[in-house]
Amino acid sequence: MNKFILSVVLLCTAFTHQTSAANDSTKATSKHDDVTLVLNATIYTADSTTPKAEAFAYKNGKIIAVGKASKLDKAYSGAKRIDANGATIVPGFIDAHGHLLGLGQSLMIADLMGTQNKDEILTALKQHEQTLAEGQWLLGRGWDQNDWPIKELPSSEDLNEAFPNRPVWLERVDGHANWANQAAMAFSKRELSGSWQPDGGEIVRDKTGKATGVFIDNAVSLIGSQVPQPSNNEVQEALTRAMQKTASVGLTSMHDAGTALETWRLLQSLKQENKLNIRVYAMADGASDMLTHLCEKGVTIDPDAHLTARSVKLYSDGALGSRGAALLADYSDAPGNTGLLIESEATLKQHAKRATGCGLQVNIHAIGDRGNRITLNVLEEASSKDNPGRHRIEHSQVVELGDFQRFKNLGLIASVQPTHATSDMYWAEDRVGKERIKGAYAWQKFAELGVPLALGSDFPVEKPDPLLGFYAAVARQDSKGWPDQGWYANEALSREQALHGFTLGAAYAAFQEEQLGSISVGKHADFVVLSKDIMTVPVDEILETKIIKTIIAGKQVYPSISKD
Repeated sequence: MNKFILSVVLLCTAFTHQTSAANDSTKATSKHDDVTLVLNATIYTADSTTPKAEAFAYKNGKIIAVGKASKLDKAYSGAKRIDANGATIVPGFIDAHGHLLGLGQSLMIADLMGTQNKDEILTALKQHEQTLAEGQWLLGRGWDQNDWPIKELPSSEDLNEAFPNRPVWLERVDGHANWANQAAMAFSKRELSGSWQPDGGEIVRDKTGKATGVFIDNAVSLIGSQVPQPSNNEVQEALTRAMQKTASVGLTSMHDAGTALETWRLLQSLKQENKLNIRVYAMADGASDMLTHLCEKGVTIDPDAHLTARSVKLYSDGALGSRGAALLADYSDAPGNTGLLIESEATLKQHAKRATGCGLQVNIHAIGDRGNRITLNVLEEASSKDNPGRHRIEHSQVVELGDFQRFKNLGLIASVQPTHATSDMYWAEDRVGKERIKGAYAWQKFAELGVPLALGSDFPVEKPDPLLGFYAAVARQDSKGWPDQGWYANEALSREQALHGFTLGAAYAAFQEEQLGSISVGKHADFVVLSKDIMTVPVDEILETKIIKTIIAGKQVYPSISKD
């Protein structure tokens, strides 16, 4: 038996013993029998006052002591003990930008992530079709033309022969474009050919004006609105699958970037039933029923930080991969194209002012340099002294060099996703050129200015695994170690900065830094047990690290210990 397997077996035994002891209170005789003491671990606390510790203790789901093992062992002589067998422990990872329901739904449709050509996509679709009833829409997500030999957008013709009658509707990897076959386009309530375009969107057409089958940003609704809506049971199943996935990768909390009112109510039900196995910080999905609900009923600030709603997610532009990101000048690889604004600046200001007036944090999606500049203008005008602030620019992806200081001046948070850089680095410079790329994915520029960073993944656009994000942040390389020195390595984060961004930095971005984000006295006992020391191992070994345990408020959520 190798050392890693032995370590996992011993640690699982220790946690099982902890659970058994908790259920047998009649055997407890010590005054500290309700305390759990974690020992024999390399503990990175993310707390600047005590960055590393030998042990910590928690009671009723909250940390009560952090420090030297000998001192805590003596102080809590009757406590239940967890011997971590030399493993590494870090605070529970927090994903500052994800889509919980979207993750679950992506696990229930055709998975096209990583497909390298259209043939691989057709194979995946035919396999998934076998699970569908007659007439049911064939849905999928994850295609990316930038990964194909010929990096051109697809067309309905690529799907029609294989699926002449079944509607096929496939979401691009970034969630900002969809690809349809003719059977799906037939559901449109409006003629798709011609020269007209929807506001904030694009129907891709050929030279004759015929719709090719690709719909970008706001044009997606022309077909998407006709897709049958999932049932309540299907939504609950999706949320359950999503939480199983997040627990398995070490996530103890996530910021849901666009929560519909219906989803919010389901999350509330899950919490009431003690089935919400991840902390959720919900952002209302734009100028929607959820925003109206928060304005009329007031924000929900959970004292236990388990389910909170006090913010809104708005959009300025689209995505770089589908050339929907709004740029100040033409795309370098598409002259005449400057991208798309999903909302006009005036409309975005109107929504932001309404939200700040309701006491909400405003978080705006901005990818291109024009999208970011407009967002800066909007937040500058919408901010008020009565609002709690901490407004965020989600992605902050391509920023004009002169605009970085405005983030600092306005007290904004840059919410960024490290794996976006390592996914986009193969083609991003083609999109924006050698000069604009200097302000793209520029995390260290923000850090040097003192702009707070909150790190996430944007799952299911990227995988929800925070260790992938940690690696991308410090290495700026793909899993094969390309490029050798890292892509624009001067913008890489240190390991300390990356850990902070996925823990305390993300907690700060949700007003939860007093409750979450570090292994500190008074905070919730959220932590992750790792197979490797990600703060010291060679960079390429970070990706070999396994999640041994995920703990939320002292409760093990991965591996599952449920008897159901």
